[in-house]
Amino acid sequence: MNLALKEVVTKQIITDENRWQAVVARDRSMDGQFVFAVSSTKIYCRPSCPSRRPNRERVAFFVLPEAAEQAGYRACKRCEPSRANVSDPQIEMVQRVCRYIRANQTNALDLTELARLTAVSGFHLQRTFKSIMGVSPRQYAAAERFGDFKSRLREGDSVTDALYDAGLNSSRRLYEQSNDELGMTPATYGRGGRGAKIVFTTAPCSLGRLLVARTERGVCAVKIGDSDGEMEKELRKEFFAAQIDRAGETLEETLNDVLSLIETNAPHPNLPLDIRATAFQRQVWEKLRSIAYGETMSYGDVAKALGNPGAVRAVGRACGSNPVAIVIPCHRVVREDKSLGGYRWVLERKKKILERERETRNRE
Repeated sequence: MNLALKEVVTKQIITDENRWQAVVARDRSMDGQFVFAVSSTKIYCRPSCPSRRPNRERVAFFVLPEAAEQAGYRACKRCEPSRANVSDPQIEMVQRVCRYIRANQTNALDLTELARLTAVSGFHLQRTFKSIMGVSPRQYAAAERFGDFKSRLREGDSVTDALYDAGLNSSRRLYEQSNDELGMTPATYGRGGRGAKIVFTTAPCSLGRLLVARTERGVCAVKIGDSDGEMEKELRKEFFAAQIDRAGETLEETLNDVLSLIETNAPHPNLPLDIRATAFQRQVWEKLRSIAYGETMSYGDVAKALGNPGAVRAVGRACGSNPVAIVIPCHRVVREDKSLGGYRWVLERKKKILERERETRNRE
């Protein structure tokens, strides 16, 4: 078998199960072919990382470190996954483009310049980049600029300084989009939600413990876990400067609406949401809410329904970043082979939810 054909066959047979086995075996030969990310720590690593292995249901896989970082993970300081050598020339090309974009955020993106940099046509570059990263070079650049903007705000920069240092040249455009991207004004988000008032409550449910939180605008978090303390800790970490209080009876109706979604086939409540979302995340989440009770769609089906069949990985990342469990039913998205895939709130819960929904649907 010639080398080119061998590479094609290898790409076809590598599955998430293959990747997981490589992680378990700490297989150094797979370094540079993918990274694995852990939802509980928000850290991504090389397959050979010597750190303790997480539970399988908490692991997601990404072709490139840049893709993991786009999904909100940070590099492991122990194994330094971003330093691994990439053997696949197409992946190496995409990585080179990502690094160029990140190093030139203050410049307008020029596809012609990127094509010159990589010695391929603009069409080929665009198609390859999107197939690996799930977004176009322009979308990646926009996300990087916005992420840099948020980081600068968190570090204490003024909105104006952060705006221009991150390469965003229109404050008006930024504020117009701030509700979609942040769920609050940029300055408020940059101060960890300072000025925002959040109330939350917890309750038992058949899946463990449930936390529901909301601002004056709407529900900002729905979490499922084993410990009230851990869920509250996560909420306070995200909105570290907001005024967060445990609610009395003010959240009773909202809590009951969410509980009804978990325990019964109740009509989907029209809950107002106050969640941060990019335009693409919002598209994905709206599609998820259209999936019928007891039914599922594959990540690929969702991507196709959005008119972007190459965005399978981006759909998976949007599902994984869903901040309101059950309300946005990311549990109804599965892999192409009908296996469950991942779930932010533990895979066993996803299995239980889907089994209950199917049983309820079949009885009706």
